Amino acid sequence: MPDTPPPPPPRPGPPPLRRRTVLLGTAGAILGAAGCTSTSPSATTSPTPNSAAGTTATGGTPTPQPLPATTPWLPGPGEVEPDVKLRAVELVEALGAWGPGGEGLGPARARVAALGLDPALADQAGPLLPSAPEAAVQVVVAQYGGLLADSASVMVPCRQWTRAADGGVAPGGTTLDVRLSRAQPRWTVTALQPAQPGAAAAVLPAAAARVLAEPRIQLPPAAVADLQSGSVHQSVLEAMLTLARDYTFAVTVVRSGHPIDVYGTDRPSDHPPGRAFDVWQIDGRMVVDPATPHDLVDGFMRAAAAAGSYNVGGPRQLPTVGNQFFSDVTHRDHVHVGFRS
Repeated sequence: MPDTPPPPPPRPGPPPLRRRTVLLGTAGAILGAAGCTSTSPSATTSPTPNSAAGTTATGGTPTPQPLPATTPWLPGPGEVEPDVKLRAVELVEALGAWGPGGEGLGPARARVAALGLDPALADQAGPLLPSAPEAAVQVVVAQYGGLLADSASVMVPCRQWTRAADGGVAPGGTTLDVRLSRAQPRWTVTALQPAQPGAAAAVLPAAAARVLAEPRIQLPPAAVADLQSGSVHQSVLEAMLTLARDYTFAVTVVRSGHPIDVYGTDRPSDHPPGRAFDVWQIDGRMVVDPATPHDLVDGFMRAAAAAGSYNVGGPRQLPTVGNQFFSDVTHRDHVHVGFRS
């Protein structure tokens, strides 16, 4: 069966969006790699941080390197439930960025409480709360892991930079599966589930190394770690390389950070076993944006099927034999590419 639950019943429209004052160092949409372009109104190109120690001033005192400038993520055109995604991102941005004095669980809980959310959510942040005196976070994108009438999963891949003890800047990042439920006046977050990609493999599969080296495939940190772990199926790697011959594309999630079951069902998803990947941007155009040419996204879906996927989901239902192609409200913002083995 396709990696999607039955379509939810009609829902009322979202409440008016009210953007909070952005805290210093919080972040928003960014492309997965340098030099990528996007139609997202909040997208930007983030500087590549230097992970070396801080520079030394004339008097011999190390001068800390600045953390990369970041931008807050904002929903663009075509979003089905924009406030659902915004609510999830607000939490990730608040947890993953802090200035001097903001390190630790106590300050993190205070930042969550300031959003009107349960402070205990900070206890579930995992790798998003490393030990560091300062941190900056940049959300790559917000994508549905599932959307029902009264609950949702939003996957939020992000890049994070932390201040090292010597004043240098260390890059990192993760993906969080943010769970929400409908509430008034806004949706509320009920749980956080950080990605768990596993340790790096002693020997990296050749196809994984080729994907990691391919500039036309843009991967967020958790997806990079998935490939480095050696736990991504060969069929996925080969399909990515095949698609990269004709497209540049940005991946949201491969295996870690995705719901274990197809959201709203008890059917296992193809993602956790390493047999699927999701794409949110093709040739610099966001899948969710109504201005993105249909032929571009539909052509990518057909190319994914030709590359061996048995289960291709996207924003529109394509003619199909069996269940090879599918579409629903969850897949308005990305293309799902799944494999049986």
